Amino acid sequence: MKFELEENSGVVEILLPLCNLFPERSLELMNLCLKSKRGVHIEVKSIKKSRTSMQERYYRKWCGEFAKFVGMTHDEMHEELLCRAFGSESIETSMGDIRRPLKRSSEVGVVEYSSLIEMLIFTAAELDFYVPPAERMVVNE
Repeated sequence: MKFELEENSGVVEILLPLCNLFPERSLELMNLCLKSKRGVHIEVKSIKKSRTSMQERYYRKWCGEFAKFVGMTHDEMHEELLCRAFGSESIETSMGDIRRPLKRSSEVGVVEYSSLIEMLIFTAAELDFYVPPAERMVVNE
């Protein structure tokens, strides 16, 4: 859910309880309130488990091995797999066009992270690099 509080209408009523909940960030919240003459944008999301540690270890290991095999860095391969798994957009910059993934791995849940792992396995197979199948994991999302 997203909320726009324009011209600081209601901002104090919302930020004050947040200051009480997070006293270590109260100064930062109050500075935000003072600097936001036009208002603030508030977004509320549920916390989702982004991936399991088993998924993370498996993906990092085999992404790195496959990257070495094709002459890329781990980060380059990760970006490529993100673009293939989740789609990409072309962005014009002053240094030329770049391709960016539509989603980052940190933004996806356990199930979508599995599709990133599947993309790694399929892409590697296309280039004759064997990535062993990931073990089936019970997913509670």
